Amino acid sequence: MKALVTGSAGFINGYLIQELLDHGYTVVGLDNFSKYGKVEKSYDSHPKFHFAKGDAKDIALLNELLEDCDHFVAAAAMIGGISYFHEFAYDLIAENERITAAAFDAAIRAHQHARLQKITIVSSSMVFENTTEFPTPEGAQRRCPPPSSTYGFQKLATEYFAQGAWEQYKLPYTIARPFNCVGIGEKRALADRDIMSGNVKLAMSHVVPDLVQKVLKGQDPLHILGAGNQVRHYTYGGDLARGIRMCIEHPAAMNNDFNLSTPTRTSVLELAEAVWKKIHGDKKPFRYVSDPPFEYDVQERSPEVTKAKEVLGFTAETKLEEILDEVVPWIEEQISVGQM
Repeated sequence: MKALVTGSAGFINGYLIQELLDHGYTVVGLDNFSKYGKVEKSYDSHPKFHFAKGDAKDIALLNELLEDCDHFVAAAAMIGGISYFHEFAYDLIAENERITAAAFDAAIRAHQHARLQKITIVSSSMVFENTTEFPTPEGAQRRCPPPSSTYGFQKLATEYFAQGAWEQYKLPYTIARPFNCVGIGEKRALADRDIMSGNVKLAMSHVVPDLVQKVLKGQDPLHILGAGNQVRHYTYGGDLARGIRMCIEHPAAMNNDFNLSTPTRTSVLELAEAVWKKIHGDKKPFRYVSDPPFEYDVQERSPEVTKAKEVLGFTAETKLEEILDEVVPWIEEQISVGQM
């Protein structure tokens, strides 16, 4: 099997491409390095990985790359932490809409005239931004008010692209919705502006790396955004990669959508204390102060994960403690070389 993965230099795709290679796929990665600049991956020299530098909006290039691909993982997008939603409110909807339209145009052609079996779309939990239904099942995005952020609204639009391409052109699809991916490889984006949290500059306004770097840099008391009662399901990147691969492969995933997440609820305050204890142990008492939250800092994102388990056989089992065992040393290394 051969798959094209757009946005291949991105955070989740670093895990996904390794997962696909480990399961025998030939993978073509497309990226223009617009987010982080040039990055190196462990699989760059893998004989079944081929990298193409280019723009995910370039339909002619997409047509060429899809000519002999069985699968297309449409993952390229402008994406960042919560500060991105404010800094790039227009670009997030306009640029991502152009990327989405190019992906579907090329996928429709490749399905009709080449050997493409299906497009797999990497959506977002932000399609549920305004839901009041917890845990949130697949389908709630059509019942709740539309997302308030331009990023969430565009991700919901991407799911409608899938509907339209199937209804008009019979392009098969699967929608994968990761929740709060955590792991190594996520760095400060080139376009990030400096945002202070107490005496420490945020890494990328994603809660886990920001909390870890603040504790490592000795912040005491620890600054958190809001009261700390925001609920998230922190899901390991390796688990999400496996879930996306199962979305690609499983026959029952055809024209279907899946929440991919750990079932474990964790508040920001619980996360902060876990990070603190991971780094300090019992040597220092945990202390924190609350800073004003961002406008689009959703109070709760709690997915229903039964469908993915029952249909795909997918469960995300890596515990937060295990994730921090991997993430904390990596961020410590990034700080030492001046990347955070």
